[in-house]
Amino acid sequence: MNPKKAYNSWASQYDTNENKTRDLEAKALREVLSPVSFKSCLEIGCGTGKNTEWLRKKADHIAAVDLSEAMLSKAKQKIQAENVEFLLADINGDWHFARKTFDLVTFSLVLEHIENLEHVFEEASKRLIPGGYVYIGELHPFKQYTGTKARFETEEGVQIVQCYNHHLSDFTQAAKNHGLKLVELNEYFDDKDRNSIPRILTLLFQKS
Repeated sequence: MNPKKAYNSWASQYDTNENKTRDLEAKALREVLSPVSFKSCLEIGCGTGKNTEWLRKKADHIAAVDLSEAMLSKAKQKIQAENVEFLLADINGDWHFARKTFDLVTFSLVLEHIENLEHVFEEASKRLIPGGYVYIGELHPFKQYTGTKARFETEEGVQIVQCYNHHLSDFTQAAKNHGLKLVELNEYFDDKDRNSIPRILTLLFQKS
């Protein structure tokens, strides 16, 4: 199922169904970005706002972007704050929705649904101030290699969201190509069991 259709369908249950990937990425984002100072943030893939509320408490302004009207509707119901601007946009195209530069750009469980990483990194880099950061929180490639994909249950059965496998070097090389250097890499495991396959990969890049 294409991502827009899938997340519009998933929105009604996204906050309430069991989702280890959603929950662990939220924890990872908070851990990675707690020591990072930022006044403005372009949040790509805000979904129902699972990270938006935390981000807005650290920043003066958040531009929270999502592809799904239904997910954005849920987020708007939960978060009514003057420093948050919700935007409907597809990051596969030109980023006309981002009209300014930011201290931080975040991607949360988004890039597995994006085929062309080069385009996304190019656009993100353009929207960053010098010294600004890009945070990425993704389903770990090792999980993808085993066949794990974003999925949810409906009355018609399990729906699998269209995904693309990206290797670790795909992220780091695309970032390097657009003036972003890797400053931190972390892996997060279910129940902190480091003998298992990691569930979440986080990458923190900085614009030179």
